[in-house]
Amino acid sequence: MKPSGKRLSADFFRRDTLTVARELLGKNLIRVFSSGETRSYRITETEAYCGQDDLACHASKGLTKRTQVMFGPGGRIYVYLIYGQYWLLNFVTGEAGDGSAVLIRGLQGFDGPGRLGRELQLDRSFYGEELALSSRLWLEDAVPVSDVKASPRVGIHYAGEPWVSMPWRLKLP
Repeated sequence: MKPSGKRLSADFFRRDTLTVARELLGKNLIRVFSSGETRSYRITETEAYCGQDDLACHASKGLTKRTQVMFGPGGRIYVYLIYGQYWLLNFVTGEAGDGSAVLIRGLQGFDGPGRLGRELQLDRSFYGEELALSSRLWLEDAVPVSDVKASPRVGIHYAGEPWVSMPWRLKLP
């Protein structure tokens, strides 16, 4: 399948994190694999992580080797490994210094960030890659969606209230 939509620019990501998280729903994620095969996936679920004040956000711990890319300008890929086996896909949002990102939780046909990380064959090499320039992973525009379900984020009990209850998990019905 050959990508046919308009690639999202870095400016799309250099906005409010919650706005980006909502507007990513329905967009097409394009992945060119090492074999040369190209696949397109529709984004169906996201979670917003809103900077250093958000205790569920990795950036709340400050600037570290792991979070360095989050403190750069929006439009870069932030991947990290959980349970020693799943690479999770995030897109940095906002301006340099914000420390915000959106976790991609679901693609059409693939629910759960670990499953989609495996499907996309993610690894450490994606860390910091610019979406507007990448030849192996980028996003393309699509018809905006209006019907979005908001709920609390998953697996962040450690952050406490009010962060646990923030309705920053967004999903297509």
